[in-house]
Amino acid sequence: MMVYLLAVLGYFIYKIIVKKNKAEYVLLAAAYITGAEVFLRMTKAFVFYETGKYAVIFFMFLGIFYLGFKKNAFPYVLYLLLLLPAVMISYDEIHYSANFRTTVLFNISGPFCLTVAAVFCFGRSICFSKFLRILDYMVYPIIAMVIYIILYTPNIQDIITNTASNSALSGGYGPNQVATVLGLGVFILFTRLLLPYKNKLLHYTMMFFMLVMAYRALLTFSRGGVLVSVIMCLVFIFILYFNTGLRTKTKISLKVFIVVGVTIALWGYTLSQTGGLIGNRYANEDALGREKDDITTGRVDLLAVEMESFKENPFFGIGVGQGKFQFKEEMGITSASHNEISRMLSEHGMFGILALLVLIFAPLITKINGRKNIYFYPFLIFWLLTIVTTSMRIAAPAFIYALCLLNLDYAAKKKTAIHRK
Repeated sequence: MMVYLLAVLGYFIYKIIVKKNKAEYVLLAAAYITGAEVFLRMTKAFVFYETGKYAVIFFMFLGIFYLGFKKNAFPYVLYLLLLLPAVMISYDEIHYSANFRTTVLFNISGPFCLTVAAVFCFGRSICFSKFLRILDYMVYPIIAMVIYIILYTPNIQDIITNTASNSALSGGYGPNQVATVLGLGVFILFTRLLLPYKNKLLHYTMMFFMLVMAYRALLTFSRGGVLVSVIMCLVFIFILYFNTGLRTKTKISLKVFIVVGVTIALWGYTLSQTGGLIGNRYANEDALGREKDDITTGRVDLLAVEMESFKENPFFGIGVGQGKFQFKEEMGITSASHNEISRMLSEHGMFGILALLVLIFAPLITKINGRKNIYFYPFLIFWLLTIVTTSMRIAAPAFIYALCLLNLDYAAKKKTAIHRK
């Protein structure tokens, strides 16, 4: 698999250097790596754990080197600057046994990835058909991952004995991240159900993989990625429905009706395959049907520790990467934060609040100013809900956030798909 990673990196570096439409290939490269990141981790095809995020950063920097960036992207430079005080604090506070890269850079790599991606995408326009191609490039490695999971998963009935998240059914990797990426793949392909591929064979093949992804996402027993995907699909339906004519509305309504029926059938099949335990999981019950005390599976306790840290250090925070040492002292566990928002508060203090406000309002202002992007709200929702459930441990929320900053040109009339606006 290391050969696969090197081949992907080499291919896209070559394309970006030699092709005239460099911006398009920068986005294609970042999209492919974003879709492949969890698969690469699952198969241990990485130089180090954060390879995916650093690869996205590298491609974005390559794009900025060739094409520059707009000065109006300064809010994202400000966002990064607001994170630096906590990094400096970490130099003094870092635990003697801790590694700087795994402690500090692990937590700052996600925000840094978002910054560079946002700076590159801000103020750029892209032909809608090319944008859909970028989404396809994100889906391709997710398809490869779901095939891998199916091939290397033992018998389902032999594995499932409780309602906890199941790594054995997630390719031997973290169910949370696998469900997040599979949910993203389901959403992208669901939008292509409503905005169909021209090739019939390709279209039905992709719809088949959408169902497979949905099924495998459920089998991870990790609810976050699945629920986020459902919310994104509902928002996209609403946006598309109220921005189209009567004829298209009729087609959308018919497709949604069919999807509801297929979803019910898929849920029933998953119930039978898991002996009803998937139903218990989403009802917040254990294997015996007893209601669990904490629907967040311990995240509330982590949140409480982080909020206490914020109260004690409200201005500068406790320093990047120091949260897990707080968890060890307060709770006796070694864990990184699951919630990027609470982590920003505890580790960055008031600077973290300001940084979050930048991330929330900067894209909304671009939308108010006329930025056209039918994926804007679903992608912004994905970013927000994903960083609450899985923090920024993978590149997906950072890159997806950056994509919602693009302006989509729905008139297919120019040869140059991407240009500075």
